[in-house]
Amino acid sequence: MKKLSLLLSLLFTGCVGIPENVRPVDNFDVHRYLGKWYEIARLDHSFERGLTRVSAEYTLREDGGLKVVNRGYSAEKNKWKEAVGKAYFVEDPSKGYLKVSFFGPFYGSYVIMDLDHDNYQYSLVCGPDKSYLWILSRTPAMQTEVKDRLVAKAAALGFATSKLIYVTQD
Repeated sequence: MKKLSLLLSLLFTGCVGIPENVRPVDNFDVHRYLGKWYEIARLDHSFERGLTRVSAEYTLREDGGLKVVNRGYSAEKNKWKEAVGKAYFVEDPSKGYLKVSFFGPFYGSYVIMDLDHDNYQYSLVCGPDKSYLWILSRTPAMQTEVKDRLVAKAAALGFATSKLIYVTQD
């Protein structure tokens, strides 16, 4: 019975870790993070494959968590794809470290490792390992120097930035 409990515990919480050498931002203000973010670049995953005009919108939930609505357009299917999830802080809410779920009780890490603390205009986010990476912006386009700095930071941390997909937003 102990083995089953351990296995179930790992199954439900095992994907909320932080990749090696990655640190979530401090002084995080969830209220300033709310609203719409545009995906500028990402590493490829089946759940977003082929999508353009990808965005994420964050709103507060009554239970203290966040409602997450991810949306993207599939030109191949000529339709929008949308996924609604929920997110909760893993540690202190002043740290950019959340767990997000789009599939029932299964959660994955959402680690904000770089953020425009002054204006909340850009964000660099990863998942539980280095195969998940997103560059987000409040606008559909990002200044080249900001994007280049975020890509360089991700590369220095060991992310495969040569495999980034730059998302079209038009």
